[in-house]
Amino acid sequence: MPKLVDHEERRTQIAEALIRVAGRRGLHAVGMRDVAAEAGVSLRLVQYYFQTKEKLLFYGLQHLTRRFTARMSARLLSAGQDPGPRATIEALLLASLPADEESRTFHLLYTSYAVLSVTDGKLAAEPFIDDPDAAEKAVTHLLRQAQETGLADRDLDAHKEAISLLAMSAAMGTSILVGQREPESAIAVLRYHLDRIFARAE
Repeated sequence: MPKLVDHEERRTQIAEALIRVAGRRGLHAVGMRDVAAEAGVSLRLVQYYFQTKEKLLFYGLQHLTRRFTARMSARLLSAGQDPGPRATIEALLLASLPADEESRTFHLLYTSYAVLSVTDGKLAAEPFIDDPDAAEKAVTHLLRQAQETGLADRDLDAHKEAISLLAMSAAMGTSILVGQREPESAIAVLRYHLDRIFARAE
């Protein structure tokens, strides 16, 4: 009997190849032929599963996001059963810093996709994150939780603080990528701002 093909497994194999090639060469320089060679399959097979480069990029970035979400969940679990708002926010922020190869690839490809979508209408029409404000909502909720329990100043604007922290984390990630600072320096800056926010109200 002919071997049954697991189509989702095949798509994942191709998506992993895309991530590896794009991590080395940049998302803009990746072609379907490059991905096929990296995956060890034919160009025709890649075209069978992903008819266009845009669809391939879209699926690949969705796959990378799922991987990143799993990584973040693991980091939260390692923080303990009930780590509290401060430790949870810190885990979320630090997980996105490009301090190792996987997080570096995520940050690089995420940023590259965002930049490419500015000038590529096909990419812009298919955002690969279902709820782009999910992190913002989560951090805002955690900050409000901290305010309610007296761990943060009640006068803080939790939503604006959440936006600031996430924007800062993204900017720090880029500065690490381009060699402006080391991960330890970025972590120290983020913790400085968390210390300010989570100073217990008198």
